[in-house]
Amino acid sequence: MIELSEFLAHVLLVITATLLFYAALTDLREFKIRNDVVLILACLYGLYAYASGEWVNALSHVGLALAMFVVTLFFYACGWLGGGDVKILTVGFLWVGLRYALPFSLLLMFFSVSHIVMAEKFAWVAIRRVDGRAQIPFGPSVAAALIGIFVLKMIGF
Repeated sequence: MIELSEFLAHVLLVITATLLFYAALTDLREFKIRNDVVLILACLYGLYAYASGEWVNALSHVGLALAMFVVTLFFYACGWLGGGDVKILTVGFLWVGLRYALPFSLLLMFFSVSHIVMAEKFAWVAIRRVDGRAQIPFGPSVAAALIGIFVLKMIGF
């Protein structure tokens, strides 16, 4: 029989996945990830950590998120990432923590390459040109990778 806290944790994952889907669609259409969406995603992690018992590892999750924030800020300063990408990646690493950082990164690579191929080869996804460089929204790849991690968590991987 499923415990109430485990049920609540699963419900929070579904709510978070829905919000990630919304963020991905918004990024595809507008090339923008809203601050309120990122803040809600971070708050949902806090609720999930408490409900799932993962709160004992929350400090390491926050540490990884802060470290990745610093790394992605460097990429932002170089013009390789947008501000929304920095925000969504930071909250993504908050959710995955050290245990799922490698699978998240591998899924992120897979979805990013797939997105690039769909945009460049097949023109199925919008591309924005800025100063002669092609830009694609990164939010959908991050959202897909994070939802993949949620699936792994739900099946007990």
